[in-house]
Amino acid sequence: MKKIVVVISLVLLGSVSCLFAQTNAKLGYINSAELMQVMPGKDTVEARITEYRSSLEQTMQVMYQEYQGKVQDYQNNLATMSQIIKQTKERELNDLQSRIEQFQQSADSDLQAKQAQLFAPVTNRAKEAINAVAKENGYTYIFDLSVGAVIYFEKGENILPLVKAKLGIK
Repeated sequence: MKKIVVVISLVLLGSVSCLFAQTNAKLGYINSAELMQVMPGKDTVEARITEYRSSLEQTMQVMYQEYQGKVQDYQNNLATMSQIIKQTKERELNDLQSRIEQFQQSADSDLQAKQAQLFAPVTNRAKEAINAVAKENGYTYIFDLSVGAVIYFEKGENILPLVKAKLGIK
């Protein structure tokens, strides 16, 4: 009985494999990271992100300089401070240090959100062009090599030149 089940399973597996092999699946691949490097509008977006990052860094630098100044003042006047003033200054320094750390975390997440917002139109144009090329050329599957999802492929066609042509990129 066990042998019959194994034989039937092998026959079914072979049949499914043959059916899949007979379908006319057209495979293509693209390196979307390479496409994004030549996308129109990418340089403008990167310049705006650099500007935004620079403004955040300047604010951070001002906060850090304020902190350094207060630390220096605290150290210079430590010998002449009363206990209550010393505790107040230490609390002030700790609060300022906490604000700097919170600002750094907020700045990092704001920068990521700004990048996503600014790159969204460029990314959407790339996706639309990839989808259009796939439909126009009858591709069943398009693999993105920049993600590393495909480890091996024997047959397929690189559609990057077609997508570049669709977008008017030389």
